[in-house]
Amino acid sequence: MSLKTLLVCLTTPDHAEELMKLAVPLARKHDAHLIGLHTIESLVVYPGIAVHVPEPAFAAFNDSQKAAADAIQAVFDKHTAPEDFQSEFRCIRAEAASATDRMVESARAADLVIMAHEDKAADRYDQRKAQAQLIRESGRPVIVVPLGYDGPEIGTSILLGWSDTREAARAAHDLVNLADEGAVVTVLRVGDASEDALEDSKGIDLAGMLSRHGLKAKLAHRTPLGAAVAEVLNQVAFEEGADLIATGAFGHSKAYDFVMGATTYALLKDAKLPVLFSK
Repeated sequence: MSLKTLLVCLTTPDHAEELMKLAVPLARKHDAHLIGLHTIESLVVYPGIAVHVPEPAFAAFNDSQKAAADAIQAVFDKHTAPEDFQSEFRCIRAEAASATDRMVESARAADLVIMAHEDKAADRYDQRKAQAQLIRESGRPVIVVPLGYDGPEIGTSILLGWSDTREAARAAHDLVNLADEGAVVTVLRVGDASEDALEDSKGIDLAGMLSRHGLKAKLAHRTPLGAAVAEVLNQVAFEEGADLIATGAFGHSKAYDFVMGATTYALLKDAKLPVLFSK
């Protein structure tokens, strides 16, 4: 099964350029329907607060929202106009919900979601933490692209962060749909050195599954040696020349993540490559 519906969440014109450079080749490769989504913020006046918002303020707010949406659509149209695959730009109002809630709703009908890393300097307040919320709540795999990323097309060399968890299994099967025929997939287990790659029966079974899909799978193991798992994933991805990292996401409770930290949050904060998160 290949990807047939891609959703790219576009928040600012600058980020739109970066995301479209990744999304368009992927849509072309799979002859997928590409949806560009932008949410327009609602000006909310809370009940019980005695404040008068002048009509010119409403007009100025709406004009600024429209200008931003028009700039983003111009970027989307520029990248999709020369292509043969189907594409559409959707501009929807957040209304009473947040922008992130609208993204989650739209994501559930997509095979894959593509979005940029959080940018506190440019994202609106109602777009903050959208990446984590989509990964947790949409039920769809989400690729998060680093800010300013201008790397190669994805799908020829993928690093899979592997562990014996439901989330990692989802990532392994999700990457099958977007990997090129004959792509190299490095199945990396980070942990105690006592787990030898040649004796890792579950890893060997997984590599066999990937091979039957026409992928070139190989097993790797790294001992952290004091480094965080996210650092190890970034380093091995660089060593292997990977164009994408795939990993399970949020395998622990929110309380655990808040107290102990988590690989997912670390990658969301400082990944050097696009990361496919599966939950």
